Amino acid sequence: MYPLLFRAVLSRFDPEFAHHAGMAVIRVLGVPPFSWATRALTRPDPSLRVEALGLTFPSPLGIAAGFDKNAVGVRGLAALGFGHIEVGTVTAIPQEGNPKPRLFRLIADRAVINRMGFNNEGADAAARRLAKLRRGAPDAVIGVNIGKSRVVAVEEATADYVASATALAPLADYLAVNVSSPNTPGLRGLQAVETLAPLLRAVRVAAGETPLLVKIAPDLTDEEIAAIAKLAVAEQLAGIVAHNTTVSRDGLKTPDAEVEAAGAGGLSGAPLKERSLQVLRVVREVVPEDFCVIAVGGVETAHDVNERLAAGATLVQGYTAFLYRGPLWGREINRGLVGR
Repeated sequence: MYPLLFRAVLSRFDPEFAHHAGMAVIRVLGVPPFSWATRALTRPDPSLRVEALGLTFPSPLGIAAGFDKNAVGVRGLAALGFGHIEVGTVTAIPQEGNPKPRLFRLIADRAVINRMGFNNEGADAAARRLAKLRRGAPDAVIGVNIGKSRVVAVEEATADYVASATALAPLADYLAVNVSSPNTPGLRGLQAVETLAPLLRAVRVAAGETPLLVKIAPDLTDEEIAAIAKLAVAEQLAGIVAHNTTVSRDGLKTPDAEVEAAGAGGLSGAPLKERSLQVLRVVREVVPEDFCVIAVGGVETAHDVNERLAAGATLVQGYTAFLYRGPLWGREINRGLVGR
């Protein structure tokens, strides 16, 4: 039903407008009595609970950062059956992001290209919303993904991340340091081990008892990925989010002219499936068994989630498939996982 509705109606709308309209509906679903009815349809089976990061996740499937940038839809997403919601990316300084248009569908590939540029209302606004959420916490884990403010020089990035961590760590179930978005100039350069080590060390201190993870890019070599994974362990991080969007355009079904018209940005969705599994396996080979690895990229079905869990993922996140499969996607995955 939803795929037909998407192709016939929703795909005709500007992608960013459609996302905001969808988020408005999600917010309504998080408010009683709508949330009661929604939860009755979507609540994950108790057998799907996962213990990780010192927390209990109702389901291994969560929503990746980028979907709810300002922590406005957490209750609705939790009501739809997602075991955790990673809000953000949040920056210390509010910013509008890149000029529009900046979000593009590649329907033939079930993929999206985005160059949003960390558009968000800033750490203080996110902290106020999270504090309100904590007064009536939803049945889901809330992670917060933090990034570098665009106006801050790369040389001053550590202090910028520390400011966000200081404001948000007391209100987050975990923090994820985003050094891997392709849409903030100079950001991916922070993934070099010699640069990343002092940054993670400082943010970990600021995070205190809140579990800290780092989110990496799929465009690194396997050797670079392994080196960052080993660094995360050495710096006593709680885990890794593997991975962000890619700048690659290899193997797409969408006509080249359409891809080129979309321009620069990170690609997400079905085309990342194989690379996601490869990155997951590289990370899992070099980290301890109890180290949390969150797999992201190309996740569409319960089989995809199960495949990642079998390959060593602790948890799994999705985003793009939600756009193509609709609001009951989380329920579809959770029901498919029961008994596997």
